[in-house]
Amino acid sequence: MYYSTNYPSPIGTITLACNGDHLVGLWLDGQKYHGGTIPEEMAKNNDMPVFSAAKKWLDRYFASKKPDISELPLAPIGSEFRQRVWRILCEIPYGKVITYGDIAQKMAVKMNKKSMSSQAVGGAVGHNPISIIIPCHRVVGSNGSLTGYAGGVRAKIKLLELEDVDMSRLFVPTSGTAL
Repeated sequence: MYYSTNYPSPIGTITLACNGDHLVGLWLDGQKYHGGTIPEEMAKNNDMPVFSAAKKWLDRYFASKKPDISELPLAPIGSEFRQRVWRILCEIPYGKVITYGDIAQKMAVKMNKKSMSSQAVGGAVGHNPISIIIPCHRVVGSNGSLTGYAGGVRAKIKLLELEDVDMSRLFVPTSGTAL
């Protein structure tokens, strides 16, 4: 059984999902793939301990307190490839960004391959079911493009600014995905 609750955040209403013990989803209203990894209907339940922990984590995050990902029991649903990409996302330090190409290089090493497609990595990043906590907003194009965030580029900018990321080399593309 899966459960959901809402969290009012500075960037809009967030839907949280859990399987009872672990957080399995976090989506902004209107986010691409909202709830897409949950295999069945979610029942509303505001009284789950994992939701209380996640809401406290989010309170600290939006207050720029830099909470650690390891504080929460996470169980994102996805293929082994996506799981590996999401684990790399969890290693990105607060206030820092990396590129899709950087992740592709890390994945190539982990999979004993010469190279890995940045597009394949981008697909996994874009389908991250626990956004913000698994920080896919910290991934940018190799040229500094702020494209690719399923929650929208405005939310991505707000999250990066909240983390005090140096935005001087980053820009909003005139066309692309998730604008």
